[in-house]
Amino acid sequence: MKQDIDAVALASRLIQYDTVNPPGNELACARYLADILQQAGFDVRLVPLGKERASLVATKGRAGPRGPLVFTGHIDVVPLGAQAWTHAPFAGEVVQGRLYGRGASDMKGGVAAMVAAAVAQADSLGEGKQLTLLITAAEETGCQGAEAIIAAGMQGTAGALIVGEPTANVPYLGHKGALWLRGTARGVTAHGSMPQKGDNAVYKAARATTRLSCFCFHAPAHPELGSPTLNVGTFHGGLNINSVPDRAIIEIDVRTVPGMDHAQVRQQIADHMQEQMELETTIDLPSVWTSPQSPWVQRAAAIASRITGEAFAVRTASYFSDAALLAGALGGAPTLILGPGEPSQAHQTDEWCAVDKIEQCAAIYQALIADWETVQA
Repeated sequence: MKQDIDAVALASRLIQYDTVNPPGNELACARYLADILQQAGFDVRLVPLGKERASLVATKGRAGPRGPLVFTGHIDVVPLGAQAWTHAPFAGEVVQGRLYGRGASDMKGGVAAMVAAAVAQADSLGEGKQLTLLITAAEETGCQGAEAIIAAGMQGTAGALIVGEPTANVPYLGHKGALWLRGTARGVTAHGSMPQKGDNAVYKAARATTRLSCFCFHAPAHPELGSPTLNVGTFHGGLNINSVPDRAIIEIDVRTVPGMDHAQVRQQIADHMQEQMELETTIDLPSVWTSPQSPWVQRAAAIASRITGEAFAVRTASYFSDAALLAGALGGAPTLILGPGEPSQAHQTDEWCAVDKIEQCAAIYQALIADWETVQA
């Protein structure tokens, strides 16, 4: 028999699971959530992702012509950083209306809100109304948990997708794609006193990096997501000062907008560098965009506005999410990013989420689930 869940208490409990990625260790947290959802009548399946790691797929009801309503959120969190925390990062303590801990905003507060809403609405799920929760591992390092769900064919389809990433309960309509590249320059080592006998890989990588500083995309700006961007984020080369380096590595972060072909972008970057560089793709995630004219988006935004009191405006996220993989795999469903976390708190020391935002988000999610039975296909 199901029991109503306190979303704030659940968020606090989830923070107490140390799921810093790497290594992740999300399995225990996923099992805890699986037990809660199973007791509420959901069909629950774990999707393994290596040792002590798993994602969770939970479904209840039987979809009508419009398909299931799908929520997604991740339970891995980023490392704590070097700075000391004032509040214990895995205690999940509430102080003056804020829930503190790693993942409070990004995004265990959002996961707790969707699970609490799902349990509260469980009895309404039946013939013609299906709810699916895709709770993932390994989002922070490139959405490998979502990828594993898709590879197992367990994502199903969707009539609409809600992503619980931090937006302070404001609906976002999409985010840029991410194409991360690792470029390796090779050379020949020699003694530092005889550089003419070697081939300096650092010089090659440096020339390539300088050229990338003036790289221009052959793509127009998106009216809402803006222009694509490129940033060289890391540069590593050499082993010691008195040797000619025979290898240098740069890592390139490209953010793309709808309509851009990542294979073409990669080739354009390789051509622009004008150096013999091995170019490896480490992350390849498409952009996400849903038109504000989508009928479901307008309904969902109106529900959120009614509860928050904030008028709807077109906004987009600066980060990527599991929706990059899931939206397409779910059949191109209209997608909203909406969660209780503060976007500015993601990955911060002493990360927090406002308690009233978590409660408000659970109310929004409940209303969206309740409204789904009236949405037309």
